[in-house]
Amino acid sequence: MSITVINPTTGETIKTYRELAPEETAAAVEQAHEAYVSWRKTGFSHRAGLMKEAAAVLRRRKDELAELMALEMGKPVRDGRAEVEKCAWVCEYYADNAEGFLSNENVETEARKSYVTFQPLGVVLAVMPWNFPLWQVFRFAAPALMAGNAGVLKHASNVPGSALAIEDVFRLAGFPEGLFRTLLVGSGQVAAVIGNPLVKAVTLTGSTPAGRAVAAKAGEMLKKTVLELGGSDPYVVLEDADIPEAAATCVTSRLINAGQSCIAAKRFIVVEEVREEFERLYVELMRAKTMGDPLSEETEIGPQARHDLRDELHAQVAKSIGMGAVCLLGGTVPEGPGAFYPPTVLTGVKKGMPAYDEELFGPVASIIPVRDEEEAIAVANDSVFGLGAAVFTRDVERGERIAATEIEAGSCFVNTFVKSDPRLPFGGIKESGYGRELSHYGIKEFVNIKTVYVK
Repeated sequence: MSITVINPTTGETIKTYRELAPEETAAAVEQAHEAYVSWRKTGFSHRAGLMKEAAAVLRRRKDELAELMALEMGKPVRDGRAEVEKCAWVCEYYADNAEGFLSNENVETEARKSYVTFQPLGVVLAVMPWNFPLWQVFRFAAPALMAGNAGVLKHASNVPGSALAIEDVFRLAGFPEGLFRTLLVGSGQVAAVIGNPLVKAVTLTGSTPAGRAVAAKAGEMLKKTVLELGGSDPYVVLEDADIPEAAATCVTSRLINAGQSCIAAKRFIVVEEVREEFERLYVELMRAKTMGDPLSEETEIGPQARHDLRDELHAQVAKSIGMGAVCLLGGTVPEGPGAFYPPTVLTGVKKGMPAYDEELFGPVASIIPVRDEEEAIAVANDSVFGLGAAVFTRDVERGERIAATEIEAGSCFVNTFVKSDPRLPFGGIKESGYGRELSHYGIKEFVNIKTVYVK
């Protein structure tokens, strides 16, 4: 079996990799476990030194890694460099804070001494997506390794070069051989890896169906999971919002990674009173974006990661238009090579349309007019997803109230776009998954929270 990588910009084959045989996969897991046995006994200062060196390796290889992502999944190189820098940040963040996050917590009881200690679990399997080939992995790997665990990575099959580069970063930084291993395997081997007794927990970022499958297998084996799944983030634009600023922010969020982001803005819920102005500005800003070769410094929007994904997106757009949505911009597949899809704006979007009910994983905006705040909140929550959300209003207290208590999501931002940050917990509810990554919550997902009681 082999894994073939197709350049989404040209349609040409980049490279073919040999898939590991099942016995080779099992051997890699065993190697990770053997490395973990010693690694778990190291001190935080030792781990932190290596993790900071990983950040330094990332920065030294920034241009190389950005070009690799551009070739494998179409990310513009300037965005790729920013992604590498963010990976270095998360490495440094956990290097600086892991010891404090996992220090013993004393609890007063009738015992001579009682406290909570946080101990590593062992080998953690990460099943990761292609859209942020480095960041999705490092935001799991940095806390997991700093906690004393080992990691094995099953990355998306269209970014094997990125997956191997991540393993190489940890090797070059001086981490023990085998502590972090990339498994070049297809989805068919995932169940067997989850079932391996040496694998103690699983984290997945990906689609809701993939999350269900992984959670079912892990549940069968009674193994802990963290799932960060799809999203259809609502951005609520109220009648008192700064409309030019709101429109610009919404465009930025919708076009992150050519719209291929779980926390990109997707549904724009706009109070009718300001809808016309918002739509006019939004379309102008979307039209001005530069789509093209991701290796060019001028490119703002690269291709979709694969042709099949582009075609699925277009089918959702076409079906929504057929059901009555109005296309204000884009909506057609460009001629020529590559999996490109233009910035597209749909308005008049209603319940029952794919643009309302489903996640549109590409540069397509769904504008949903509403009467007032009450209807806006109802529409925002009328989704199977609950990952991120945003509210735009000049009344900051109003926005904070809606964000904190009204909208059903793992995070809600006021007057800015949703983004992940090592200092803040990240994750969703409903069909967007469960568990949290990042901050002190993320590092505690894959540890044994153990009570120690001394009479």
